[in-house]
Order: sequence, then C-alpha cells, then structure tokens
Amino acid sequence: MSKTFLITGGAGFIGSAVVRELIANTDHKVVNVDKLTYAGNLESLAEVADSPRYTFIHADICDAPAMQQAFDEHQPDVVMHLAAESHVDRSIDGPAEFIQTNVVGTSVLLEAARGYWLALKESDPAKAAGFRFHHISTDEVYGDLGEEKPLTSEALTPHSSPASAAKPLFTETTPYAPSSPYSASKAGSDHLVRAWQRTFGLPTLITNCSNNYGPYHFPEKLIPLMILNALAGKPLPVYGDGQQIRDWLYVDDHARALIKVATQGEVGETYNIGGHNEKTNLEVVETICALVDELRPASSSFQLPASSLITFVQDRPGHDLRYAIDAGKIERELGWVPEETFETGLRKTVEWYLANESWWQRVLDGSYQGERLGADA
Repeated sequence: MSKTFLITGGAGFIGSAVVRELIANTDHKVVNVDKLTYAGNLESLAEVADSPRYTFIHADICDAPAMQQAFDEHQPDVVMHLAAESHVDRSIDGPAEFIQTNVVGTSVLLEAARGYWLALKESDPAKAAGFRFHHISTDEVYGDLGEEKPLTSEALTPHSSPASAAKPLFTETTPYAPSSPYSASKAGSDHLVRAWQRTFGLPTLITNCSNNYGPYHFPEKLIPLMILNALAGKPLPVYGDGQQIRDWLYVDDHARALIKVATQGEVGETYNIGGHNEKTNLEVVETICALVDELRPASSSFQLPASSLITFVQDRPGHDLRYAIDAGKIERELGWVPEETFETGLRKTVEWYLANESWWQRVLDGSYQGERLGADA
C-alpha cells in the first residue's frame, strides 16, 4: 500500500539517498522538506525531481507555521527526520547553530507531528494508528568506546569480525556520553523524541547509525575530501596519528535500513545501523589512495602514488578514538543486513566521483547553491 513520506533534510547526503531509494524502488510518495543550507543540494535529486510522486518544500524545520502547513497539506503517513547540522568541526567552531537546528528544530517538528497525529485520531483513526515519526540519529551520541573490553556472546552478531569479537560495541542500551557540540545536540534531540513518545504517546522510532559514505557526499567529509584531494594532487590531511576507528556504512545500505525501520519497526524502539566495517582513518585513506591510483585516468595531471600526499595534522579537540555499532537487533528483528562490504562500497564511491566531476565541481565552486533560487518559486 502506497504511503506518503515526509522527509526532512531530503536534499542532504543521507536524506537524498532515502528519497532516491523510495522513488526508484517503491510506489510511495515523498515530500522533501529542506532548508537548503550549504549541505543541501537539489542536484543530488535530479534523477527523481520530475517524478509525480515527489514534492519539494523549501522550508526550515524551526519554522512552526511552515511545518504545520506541510503536515496539513500533504497528510503524511511517515515522517523521517534527517534534517540536522552534522559536521563535528563546524560544531566546534559554532555550536549555537547545531543547538538551534538539532534541538529546537526537532522540538518544533515533534510538536507539529503531535498536533497532526492528534487531529488524525479524531478524523481518521486508522491512518493515525499507522502514523510513524522516525528520528535518524548517530552513533556519536554514545561517546568513545575507548579501550577494548571483552564482549558477552549475546552482543555478537553473525557478521562480527574476529578483530571486533574482543572489542566493545555500541548497543541500543549503551549510555549516552557525547563528546562534541554536534553529538551533544543529537543526543538532546534523541531524548526529546523519547520524551514525546513516553509523555504524549506519539508513535516514534529512533535509529543510530555509524559513519556513512558513498555518492553525493559533501566534499568536506573524510572520504570525498580524500578522493578529490588525491585526484588533484593536494595534501591528504589526517588528524593525529590516524588511528581513530570508525564503522563505515554505505549510504544506500543505510537508506534501505531506514525505510525498513520506518515501515516495519516497533513503535518506541531504537535500532542501531552499522556496516560491520571497522577501519582506522589511516586505513581508509590508504585504501582510497590505492583505488585512486588504480582508477584515475591516464590523462590525470597528477600521477605520483596518492599515498605520498598523506599529511598528519594536529588532532581536533575531543576527538573520540573509536565508534563501532552492534547491528544485531535490526538483523534479528527486521532482517536487514548491509549488501556492500567496505571494499565494494568504497570502490563504487571512488568510481562515482570519477564519473561525476560536474556534480562535485559545482559543489567546490559554490555554483550548486544557485539551485535555491528556483526552489523559492
């Protein structure tokens, strides 16, 4: 049965992947609400923009009247809340914007959803019973896993690697201990969602994901930055000694998981989504270097080994050592597992950036932001 999904932040990296997946592989309708900050790029949605099942609304989630209008006009069955400020370095430079969007914006959206849901309970009880508010969060709310400790057998999944079997993993019950203004603001938004479910009965779900990567990723993030710098012969800056460990998740795998949770997850539950791919930052950069050396065209102006560009720089404040997700719950209860390994996903990512220079060049020179003018019409 076709549903209407209201997706906030649908022009962002993960949000656009969800929109593309819904339009390409389901019969659902999508209403994309996005403020179009620097990280929002309508060009990431070019392949679905003309679909009769897709609608774009240029609006800020902090704008209560605009959010109420979006609910009233489009009558969504599912809200998928992805709109967020998400770059740790930017949160260190300017925390206030993260608090405004991630905390205040989430509270505004929750209230709009609650008012809409309460009205539905009177006018259309069946639709109200099926309504879901799905909040998308991050593993960074859990803080730093730090030193290795043995895991209980119950915490291991069939996909746990031998290397991770003796290490702790984030589970859905791991206590929150955010380290950065970004992760603290996301932790705050998670708490609000749980409070609205417990106090008001709003049918919510929460997912916490590991580091995403893939096509259409904004070039300030680690993987696209390293790909583009390596292609251009620019330094590849690695924080500290590069031994920080992250669990990498291919963005299309994440999009499929989010849709599964939104449509099949149990109200009030939290699901961790991870890629089962723990890598140090240095390992990630070295793998990118090898792929760039293999795949870049012979006509490239820079042909030295890309690894010669690796440059170690001063670590950022409060840099967590390790994140890693136990995704056993979503596998057991909803049957989701990632389709891509880190090797297959990263190869697809490098190939995409090589094949889509026009997209990332427009991001680098800022011309993609001209799309906002048409969005206001």
